[in-house]
Amino acid sequence: MKQDSTSNATYTVDCEDYVHVVEFNPFDSGEAGSLLAYGGISYVVIASCRFQEEDSAVEGIEFKTLKTFHHGERVVAIAWSPETRCDALLPLLRFATAAGDKKIRIFTSDFQDKNEYKVIEGHSGYINDLVFCSAEGSDIASVGDDHTCRIWDLDGKQIAMFVLRSPGMSVAWHPEGAFKLMVAEKTGTIRFYDLTTHQAILSLESVQVPLMSADWCIRNTLRIGAVAGNDWIIWEMPRSSYPQDNKPAHADRARLFRWSKCNENVFATTGYPGKMKSQIAIHHLAHPQPILIGTAPVGSGLSWHRRLPLCVVGGYRKLFFWLTEM
Repeated sequence: MKQDSTSNATYTVDCEDYVHVVEFNPFDSGEAGSLLAYGGISYVVIASCRFQEEDSAVEGIEFKTLKTFHHGERVVAIAWSPETRCDALLPLLRFATAAGDKKIRIFTSDFQDKNEYKVIEGHSGYINDLVFCSAEGSDIASVGDDHTCRIWDLDGKQIAMFVLRSPGMSVAWHPEGAFKLMVAEKTGTIRFYDLTTHQAILSLESVQVPLMSADWCIRNTLRIGAVAGNDWIIWEMPRSSYPQDNKPAHADRARLFRWSKCNENVFATTGYPGKMKSQIAIHHLAHPQPILIGTAPVGSGLSWHRRLPLCVVGGYRKLFFWLTEM
């Protein structure tokens, strides 16, 4: 748990196993620090972390494992529920995972001895992403290789299904656009669906393919970003269905795109995990070149802190944290 210059990461934390996916909780859970979930081959770890940038009593990073859940299958994606609370009279931890067996699991815990999980089946292909898509945390949306986006309630009942024209790569929900869902397809189309009428209401088109990842900017509801081919791509709604801006991001094809949660002009992208190293680049829309480039051994996953200009990438037995100046 130290300042680490060799890998360019600001901080690193050792893990038991290879980390496939990592997600900061994007919601306020009443925790003094931040909740973080990361998953590997057959487990999910929930941890609390605090950084010296937010608390002067902390030296570097303070990282505490709170719960470890046996998962049984490789974790592909993790979504936090807005219902998670640490400071309630009855604390609640809830998150959902997509796994390599094409199933969704919803985990519920009191952070102590009460631990439950529910398995949801229905996708006929691999699930690529999922998100809680209501302010109450009562619904989950998932997208997969079976060319569908599906909406589920917490009991596992399918509420709606949208048929896509290609594999669904990313799905996003925005608290300020509460009745809309963003779905990104591999062939470069990003559609918005009305969660009340279950109709498509708007679409954006990428010139590059394959589109691998897209994100909806939390700080600016009109801004969408994605990576496709080697490029990052930005749309400004509702100006045009075609991109406002795009630039090459990674020579080895781009894999993930995530907006910063504290600055609408900052985003991060990752390259494909190579044999040894994966590249992470942090970009600012006002700068022609990335403002930070780092590498992580076989990096996987990408997530931004809720309040700090800090992002995390998983890797081989480590979590890598990069802090960037705004």
